[in-house]
Amino acid sequence: YGSMHRNTFINSPALLNESLQLKSRPDLFFAGQISGVEGYVESAAMGLLAGIFAAAMIAGKQAPPPPRSTAIGALLHHAVCSAPGNFQPMNVNFGLFEPLPGRVKKRQRGEAYARRAIEAIQKWRDGVQEKKDPSAKASEE
Repeated sequence: YGSMHRNTFINSPALLNESLQLKSRPDLFFAGQISGVEGYVESAAMGLLAGIFAAAMIAGKQAPPPPRSTAIGALLHHAVCSAPGNFQPMNVNFGLFEPLPGRVKKRQRGEAYARRAIEAIQKWRDGVQEKKDPSAKASEE
């Protein structure tokens, strides 16, 4: 007791698309641990993505997946694009990220990954966010 635990998860690469939708039923989204991730933060991240993807679908739009150079994008890619034959959930780690360009000293890698991820997630967020109506902003002021 306490030293081992068993997680319930689906074979996400075989069953889900990049929007966390069941391939056979696109109206069904999977989130959290069952979607093939390990950890509390990772499970919450998949819930956030599933919510973004579902909201986009309801609005008749399609939200792109976050870039693989970000933690959430790298984790999503692992969950839905890994080899389905031996798929296992994973915590987020730099090994899932797209490699950094060129050679970066080991002590500087974490910062380089973080800097690149911040830029990429901001661009992704700006592309996903709906642009507010300028008249709505004026009425708020």
